[in-house]
Amino acid sequence: MTDYFTPPGGLPPQTDLLSDRAVFTESYAVIPKGTLRDITTSALPHWEKTRAWIIARPLSGFAETFAHYVMEVAPGGGSRQPEPDAGAQGVIFVTDGHAELTYQGTTHLLYPGSYAYLPAGCDWTLVNDHDGPCGFHWIRKRYEPVEGIDPPAPFVTQDADATVVEMEGTHGAWSTTRFVPPSDLSHDMHVNIVNLQPGGVIPFMETHVMEHGLYVLSGKAVYRLNRDWVEVEAGDYMWLRAFCPQACYAGGPGPFRYLLYKDVNRHPALGLR
Repeated sequence: MTDYFTPPGGLPPQTDLLSDRAVFTESYAVIPKGTLRDITTSALPHWEKTRAWIIARPLSGFAETFAHYVMEVAPGGGSRQPEPDAGAQGVIFVTDGHAELTYQGTTHLLYPGSYAYLPAGCDWTLVNDHDGPCGFHWIRKRYEPVEGIDPPAPFVTQDADATVVEMEGTHGAWSTTRFVPPSDLSHDMHVNIVNLQPGGVIPFMETHVMEHGLYVLSGKAVYRLNRDWVEVEAGDYMWLRAFCPQACYAGGPGPFRYLLYKDVNRHPALGLR
């Protein structure tokens, strides 16, 4: 089974140094795993025995399209009214434990590596009836409908069953685990997993319109963010506004994998609607 980093919570000892890699700039933020502590969690309405680290939210002038939560649901916890916004779609990716996700009258067992897409207006519930906590990512974005294109349907799949696409000329050193085909214009966001083998690189400075949230699931690397090279490891989060230059070098010794959000397949809004 693939291991995925899940925040342990708690607090650091009084003997720890205060210095860390946390930074917030005009074009990117780095939220290291050590900042995901008990005192930085949020309680959410209609979620029982649950806490959330909200590591991205829309900010005017920065990244504006999505919110990213790291959720921890204790045994007996969950929600029967999880989504407060009828216009919001969501992706769930499980990193630890088990839970039951129900929609359209069918219950799906979620476990590490489970991936669920929940379209806007979907009536869903999630409960943890197991002995240990369930940890998962919940990424939310307001859906942008398009005339003549049907909205996507909900689905549940697994990391191990998804399509892995090798980047051209990399011989597998750089690949993407895709849960939705890029050609499917019904989707206006992609949440994929990027995979880099030790020594693998993103060999150019990507500079593009898509906003990004990158949560490191495993491994370590040096990531280029705007003008800076930043060391990142499992549990760290990188939050990028549109057009922030980026590249990567995976240092090893094991694979470097991160969960990646980006907004896709829609025209940019021109002024106020």
